[in-house]
Amino acid sequence: MIIPKYSKKEIAHLQEAVHEKILGSWSCNADLDKEVKIFTAGEGCWLYDIHGRKILDTFSSLITTAVGHGRIEIGEAMLVQMKSLEFFPIYHDGFTVPQIKLAEKLAEIAPGDLEVTCFVNSGSEANEFAIKMARQYFWQTGQPNRTKVIARRGSYHGTTIGTTAVTGFATLRTVSTPVPGCLFAPQVKCSQCEFGLKYPSCKLCCLKGLEKLIQSEGPDTIAAIIMDPLPGSDSGYPLAPKEYIQGVRRLCDKYGILLIFDEVQTGFGKTGYWFACEYYGVVPDFLVASKAITSGYQPLGAVITKKRIADVFKQGPGSEFRSGSTYGGHTLACVAALKNLEIFEREHLVEHARDLGKYITKRFKELKKYSIVDTISGLGTLWAIELKSDKPIGIRIHDCCGEIPESARRCAECAGSIGAWIRNWCWENGMILRNNGNMLVIAPALVMTYEKFDMVMDFLHQGIQAAMKHFKIK
Repeated sequence: MIIPKYSKKEIAHLQEAVHEKILGSWSCNADLDKEVKIFTAGEGCWLYDIHGRKILDTFSSLITTAVGHGRIEIGEAMLVQMKSLEFFPIYHDGFTVPQIKLAEKLAEIAPGDLEVTCFVNSGSEANEFAIKMARQYFWQTGQPNRTKVIARRGSYHGTTIGTTAVTGFATLRTVSTPVPGCLFAPQVKCSQCEFGLKYPSCKLCCLKGLEKLIQSEGPDTIAAIIMDPLPGSDSGYPLAPKEYIQGVRRLCDKYGILLIFDEVQTGFGKTGYWFACEYYGVVPDFLVASKAITSGYQPLGAVITKKRIADVFKQGPGSEFRSGSTYGGHTLACVAALKNLEIFEREHLVEHARDLGKYITKRFKELKKYSIVDTISGLGTLWAIELKSDKPIGIRIHDCCGEIPESARRCAECAGSIGAWIRNWCWENGMILRNNGNMLVIAPALVMTYEKFDMVMDFLHQGIQAAMKHFKIK
């Protein structure tokens, strides 16, 4: 590993260039005004910033680098491919060998009868493609009125206009032109039940609410239900009861609706299974994947579907799926994905994530002794620690937040929260910690060892204790 070195003058120039030349993704103006973080090197679960500081990465570069930083063999595989052919798009009637081999590999590891892949560039694009595919499927099978899509409140599916329309956070839809036909069912977060009920005495009121929505809208108008079987870091990784997810599958079968599972965050081993839906024993009609498919070494997204659905688009001239992506399934990205999945299997990372999840479950019980710790939820290597919200600590509106009621709890930019204070303490002491308001998120790479996770626990203990002392909480 090479750790680049920069002079103070170079550092100042680069930081200023960020302010002047880049409009970032999910940027926080308040945090940018305090410090521009620039990373220059990485190895395993460690990152190095432009000042040469070594920092433990517990959020795996936005839940992406599953095999860790600095896996040179992925770059070497791409270099070998570049010596023969760097790129040709999946276009018209042309393909490259890595695209075909990756499609075969995904068919091998995907659950059930999911075996045909459409390649794109990102998770947002993949979710949008799945929705478009579902709508065109019904259009071509003589059911053109099936255009509506049901999502859930409290779930995130992307930032394109189409996927923002099915994202269940109202604050993310305020600046986008609404896409018609998007409906929202209750979220499934038992610790914060929308109906004020407790599982299992609730008798899955949320599932009944979903069916009532289907019935009231008319089943013959609904194309798909899109949901994340394990909602992501914005939602706190709440595990739904297995019978809920299984019940959704039954509703889709009953009413002829296609089921889309968004596994952009959860796919590829992070739950201790190749895909989170395997934990529930449910196979969707579309499985959407990205992020860890290449461990971030190249941009790539995928929609994996069933042959009976894909065949509708192969019935002859005029039946083709009406969409495309110049760089979707980029040849080098497919090579990176193949090598990445080879590492997964060689190092048994899916199994390791499942075992590590058991260890994390045990260690996180220690945090319940702190009065500010509320619920802890997750699976495998995806976890969230929610701090009690009855301890407001002067949360104020920042430029990045338009309003307080919803965003104060979920917006990582609300720097007045206890969660943000703990995040900042961890950063200053050498660990990257994601927070969404008063929710702390731990989602390390699958190469995280037990010893390194013990370090994570030391940071959490010390950070929580420091926050309680700072805010005078007993």
